[in-house]
Amino acid sequence: MEEGKTMADEEEVVVEVEQQQQQPCPPLSKNAQKKLLKQQRYEVKKAEKKALLKEQKKREGERKRKEWEEKLASATEEEKQQLIESRKCLRKERMDQRSDEKGKKMQRLTNAKENGQNVVIDLEFDNLMNSSELHSLVQQIMYCYAVNGRCSSPAHLWLTGCQGEMQAQLQRLPGFDKWVIEKENRPYIEAFEDQKERLVYLTADSETTLDVLDPKHIYIIGGLVDRNRWKGLTKKKAEDQGIQTAKLPIGTYLKMSSSQVLTVNQVVEILLKYLETGDWKTSFFAVIPQRKRCEGDNDIEDTEGNDDHEKKIIDIELEEEKDDQESKRQCIES
Repeated sequence: MEEGKTMADEEEVVVEVEQQQQQPCPPLSKNAQKKLLKQQRYEVKKAEKKALLKEQKKREGERKRKEWEEKLASATEEEKQQLIESRKCLRKERMDQRSDEKGKKMQRLTNAKENGQNVVIDLEFDNLMNSSELHSLVQQIMYCYAVNGRCSSPAHLWLTGCQGEMQAQLQRLPGFDKWVIEKENRPYIEAFEDQKERLVYLTADSETTLDVLDPKHIYIIGGLVDRNRWKGLTKKKAEDQGIQTAKLPIGTYLKMSSSQVLTVNQVVEILLKYLETGDWKTSFFAVIPQRKRCEGDNDIEDTEGNDDHEKKIIDIELEEEKDDQESKRQCIES
């Protein structure tokens, strides 16, 4: 009798485990399903735009090459040598300029490791996202790094809890190994265990509003593309760990057409803009797209139109690929 009871209990446990495995995430609401479908369409559209832009650049390169060949064909031998020398000098100037700009960027990022505002992207949520959401987060991180590198006073960026599929996808980014950014496999709570009192988790659910950025504080951004499935997750995590939370003062300066939840790259860019200007209002209006604001919040021109923003991201991706190809070419030549 006791044995039969134990077997029944085991069967019940097995059924319960199977049910949990079948439903690892809370079901999506209709609104969340619509947002997910919209995001998937956006990803497809973006991929198409990237392919189109690459094709346009390829055609432009072929057109210029054809013009060059025709120019050489119609020139005398002396003119041909002059054209070739002129082109070599021009190419060298461009390469030197590009190398100089890259060197200055690396110097700014290196200095930021000593003096920059510490900003952490918490990557411990990869098990809560599907492959499409992980890919989206990887693209946002790439954009964060690119924008930070172009700032005159960049932040000191950290990637913590970088493991598993998240780490694998980041490793596939062109030039990721050469990024001047802190890459920590450990969670931030371990990486900063002796500086716990300085940690501040930025979450829209916090009851504390962030008035100014304190250079002594370490601000954490949740690396989570959740389609509203995990409301309050980052706040609860911070509270369980006994660290401070704060929210950006968005409501003080503008009204959002939906929730105040922003993408990782938008939060990072707002922080960078604030570090540059010291003004929250300017930072919000420069970064938050017009489509996310209520009508009437138009007193500052929307400098980040949706199409322009997509094009910037695509340009950054192509630029990273180009830099990676150039590095490989230089290694082969040397």
